[in-house]
Amino acid sequence: MSDQTPDWLAAALKNNRAGHGNLTVARMADVKTLGRNGFKLTSPAFQDGEELDPCFTADEEDAVAPPLEWTAPPPGAQELVVLVEDADSAGGDPVAHWVVWGLAPQKGMLLEGETPPRVGKNSQKNSEWLLPEPPREDDAHDFVFQLFALDLPLTLMPGASRAQLVKEMEGHVMAAAVLTGTYKRSEDDEEIWEDEAETSD
Repeated sequence: MSDQTPDWLAAALKNNRAGHGNLTVARMADVKTLGRNGFKLTSPAFQDGEELDPCFTADEEDAVAPPLEWTAPPPGAQELVVLVEDADSAGGDPVAHWVVWGLAPQKGMLLEGETPPRVGKNSQKNSEWLLPEPPREDDAHDFVFQLFALDLPLTLMPGASRAQLVKEMEGHVMAAAVLTGTYKRSEDDEEIWEDEAETSD
């Protein structure tokens, strides 16, 4: 893995910095496939490069995955994959927050909190949306939503790992799109809990 972000990807990211080069899209896509035929990923809940609402993070009870929308992939696409990674997580591989495949190769969407057709294991070994929870002392983390259009249908079983998914995707990515949501945990919540604890003593 390399933290050197390819120029074509750096141009598509709002806050390119070390760590973005480790994203799966940096290895699976290239200048020709990123945004091919106008392939685009958006969300009605946040603009590219803007902050995620706490209702999608570990800082709020009953939090769920944000809604996503995408345009039609290029002709010939057989399946769509969504992979969400924390570009600023410590270590080599970025933390995988969502590993999704089995999406129909057409214009579509995932509603807020909707369970996708196929979900693999995130970095916590759970087959669900891993709630963003960056360290409170960190600057805002970039959570990069990556959409891939593949030229073949995948045969992975639900619960497969990110590594297994990526291996199956190699050489089959026709198009890709990225969408970044940022998040920095508030220190106010921690202070409130401390104040309440002192009051109850």
